[in-house]
Amino acid sequence: MAGLPLLSVAGRARAESDITFDELYGKVSVLGLEFSDKVKQLNGKDIAMKGFMAPPLKAEAAFFVLTEIPMSICPFCSTDADWPDNIVVVYLSKKQTFTQPSQTIEVRGKLEMGSWTDPDTGFVSLLRIRQAEYATV
Repeated sequence: MAGLPLLSVAGRARAESDITFDELYGKVSVLGLEFSDKVKQLNGKDIAMKGFMAPPLKAEAAFFVLTEIPMSICPFCSTDADWPDNIVVVYLSKKQTFTQPSQTIEVRGKLEMGSWTDPDTGFVSLLRIRQAEYATV
């Protein structure tokens, strides 16, 4: 019985690190998408997120796009002003075999927010999960 409070605290800490697509943005204003308070609190922290892998640009890519719904083409954008609210860029900590776009995956890594341009691809993102790994669920 003495260990029960510790279990409930660990459960709460685990739940706080999970985030869904619905929790990414607080509102849309004339300035565009605004990050939610949860994203602001989790920025720089380890998180877990479920979604679907959009088809990568090339087989040896070190990143992919996590989407809310399965997609048959990659949802790349030219600027962060056009950034869809239902994708997150995932940068892998090590190469992994890509999965089918219809397979649900869970990604774990460090959440990073704010506009950033990948120097290798020119891809602009608002949200990223870095040092990531994923598994099918």
